[in-house]
Amino acid sequence: MDIILFGKALHVIGFISWFAGLFFLGRLLVNHAETDTVAAAGLPDSALRARILREEYSGMETRVYKIITNPAMMITWTGGLIMVAANPSYFVSGTPGWLAVKLTFVISMVVYQVYTKVKLMHPMQAGERPFSAWQLRLWNEVPTFFLVAIAFTAVYGKVGQLSYLYLGIGVALFSLMVYRGAVAYRNRRSDATPLPLEK
Repeated sequence: MDIILFGKALHVIGFISWFAGLFFLGRLLVNHAETDTVAAAGLPDSALRARILREEYSGMETRVYKIITNPAMMITWTGGLIMVAANPSYFVSGTPGWLAVKLTFVISMVVYQVYTKVKLMHPMQAGERPFSAWQLRLWNEVPTFFLVAIAFTAVYGKVGQLSYLYLGIGVALFSLMVYRGAVAYRNRRSDATPLPLEK
């Protein structure tokens, strides 16, 4: 069995699942924050409905983190480390420094994940609101930045055709497009149904 191919397969399975977990967790946090809108709706059972939703979202957040996001992150790292251990020439092949740049992005993803858990998920489950629903929507787009940056760095870097200038410009433009799309969505939504939490 080719150990590099095995590591690559693990790596692909891991990062697909990791991104799925991060996006799903972020969406749950947005929904969790919006339960405050349910509570403020003024219906006779508004408080009860909001409490039930908060309990449900809290449980789902914990399960997604423990069952999908965290294990997928570990699988991603395991597959990547297997590939590098089996073929250390990854460090010197292709565009100079591409693997170090990719690893920087991946480490930043780990920081993002841990921050989301410690500074957002846990406080929200305790009844705090560190971010508004709008801020959480933007926070949930951060993995998109990592996805684009890592994919282009790995594909072009490995074959020696990576331009760091074009990478930076491309990722910046893509991030701007995502932000503008989020703003347009927020404006369209607030025109239809005002949300008290959204600024």
